[in-house]
Amino acid sequence: MVHNPWQRRGRDQVRDGLAVRPPRRALDRHGLRHLLDAVWVVGADMDTRTVLRRIVEAATDLVAARYGALGVLSETGEVTDLITVGIDDPRLCAAMGLPQGHGLLHTMVDDREPLRVADVAGHPRSAGFPPGHPVMKTLMGVPLMVRGTVYGDLYVADKFDGTPFDDDDEGLLTALASAAGVSLENARLYEQLKRAAEHFQRRMLPVLPDLSPLEAAARYEPASELPRLGGDWYDAVILPDGSTCVVVGDVTGHDVEAAPLMGQLRNMLRALAFDRDEPPGQVVSRLDRALTMFDDPPTATLVLGRIEHGHEEGGRYGFRWSNAGHLPPLLVGADGGTRYLAPARHGIPVGIDASVSRFSHEHPLPPGSTLLMFTDGLVERRGQDIDTGLDDLAGQAAPLATAPLDELCDTLISRSRQVFDDDVAVLALRVPR
Repeated sequence: MVHNPWQRRGRDQVRDGLAVRPPRRALDRHGLRHLLDAVWVVGADMDTRTVLRRIVEAATDLVAARYGALGVLSETGEVTDLITVGIDDPRLCAAMGLPQGHGLLHTMVDDREPLRVADVAGHPRSAGFPPGHPVMKTLMGVPLMVRGTVYGDLYVADKFDGTPFDDDDEGLLTALASAAGVSLENARLYEQLKRAAEHFQRRMLPVLPDLSPLEAAARYEPASELPRLGGDWYDAVILPDGSTCVVVGDVTGHDVEAAPLMGQLRNMLRALAFDRDEPPGQVVSRLDRALTMFDDPPTATLVLGRIEHGHEEGGRYGFRWSNAGHLPPLLVGADGGTRYLAPARHGIPVGIDASVSRFSHEHPLPPGSTLLMFTDGLVERRGQDIDTGLDDLAGQAAPLATAPLDELCDTLISRSRQVFDDDVAVLALRVPR
């Protein structure tokens, strides 16, 4: 088991919370284990929305409450989100809307103290319930604090056995809220870091130029699990002879060096491809030689190609490319037929051996066909053979043969699962009919 140090911080907060507001009776071993398990579950995820729901679920479970909720507050104290447990009808939740910050819950946030009410309807600060809301008799709540600021209010209502909430319940809920504040802070920091990493990565990728009469679309999706900087990239540039140079690649690694190295490789390839009118294999060979100037040459897989248009009357489009250890491009015909452009000799990644021979290959691009280039994150899954992923991709792309390219890219990414084990770059190009 991998132990998360942030979850250990949560356990420390439980200890501190119990010291500040201990239960009247000492928790038995089962009760303490139950509390620590709840803290572990709450801190096991880095998605803020998931953490919030787990906090409410843990709270209702700990004190055997029928209902639970967590109201998220803005900086001005307004409720901006409400996570509920026990009210399962989404239409009812939508009809009730968000609390307006009046009554008992407002008192709890203002006082920053736990609140316990044995008769909600009879309390002088009770504002009643909105239409359709279950009538609740008993209520217990605590403010949820993050770095000294009230993030929200966590409350539970009506124990299953009908008894009122007692000091022990309040101690448990207070301890859970204390640890939950740490989990929320961790989740928020994690999401900020992930957004920053994704923003940096996207800034490293180009805006596609106008490639008319070709159509083009591209997408980049970061890895879902960690806010890490990846080395996947795509690029397209119009060469002096009017042909279009395209590339998709993946620098080895996911550390702070991967993204800058990706930028260097992309710029080097641009310069090498623009410099001379030569087959893609020779361009990749020159890149291999150029990488020897690094003390520790980076390695990367890539497909570099040229989309060329015949100059004769009725000239057709063709694709010339060189593959350096990368997954093959997928050609999707206008009729929905699919074919991977995977010749027997596709080479090794760049940066390994500058003396290796690089080969160029050619294939016609029928009118209206789509060329799909991508990195392995689109098709690789833990525990699944890569060929299965490639077959799935071809099957998903076939019915989208004539769909707009933006729709094609978005659909393929969404169907390949919302959670990516690796970052993903996709470049789609379509020739005229």
